[in-house]
Amino acid sequence: MKRMTFWLKPILISGLFAAFAVAAFAQNRQVVAEAQRISGDRFVYSGMTPHGALVYSVSRPSPAMLSAIDRGLSDLFAVARKNGYSRRLNYGDYTIFVGRADRTKNSEGAYSPDIAVGAAQYAGSVYDQGGFVYAAGMVVSFNPGAFLIAEHTRDLQRVSEVVRYEGEHIVLYHNDRRRFAETQDHSRGGGHPILQ
Repeated sequence: MKRMTFWLKPILISGLFAAFAVAAFAQNRQVVAEAQRISGDRFVYSGMTPHGALVYSVSRPSPAMLSAIDRGLSDLFAVARKNGYSRRLNYGDYTIFVGRADRTKNSEGAYSPDIAVGAAQYAGSVYDQGGFVYAAGMVVSFNPGAFLIAEHTRDLQRVSEVVRYEGEHIVLYHNDRRRFAETQDHSRGGGHPILQ
């Protein structure tokens, strides 16, 4: 009996691990498909930031871009802890999709790589550009935590800010549903930073 238990335990553990891996892979495939649907991009590169966040991109991100993503997540985790939140505060909890910018300059002519997304609740507002709005980023999934930002070639501080701001929605979703509901979109006013 002991001999059978000795061999059975590793097999059961391996089987359990494989089941979780298959479920995670399927969930990740669905999130990638959703990001591709929203952006119209194909994310052909995947990798990790130095601290372990998963990144899918339309082209190979520079080391500086990956570091900017980590800085944004570090800022997010610090301000979340300051607000008493403890869930989803690990780099590995996040997937960042880096898509092609649909514009690189805002209406004032300043460098502002943004993505165009359907206007939805912003239809008819000052943000409506004829059925779509330009956004610095957009949450793709809350579980796993994933969001989409535009490629940047400079002003990587903006990347860090956008990462932090999109991450705020995910942190609030997992830690404070009331505050999340109040701030999940900006069509009724408000903006970032949400967490002070």
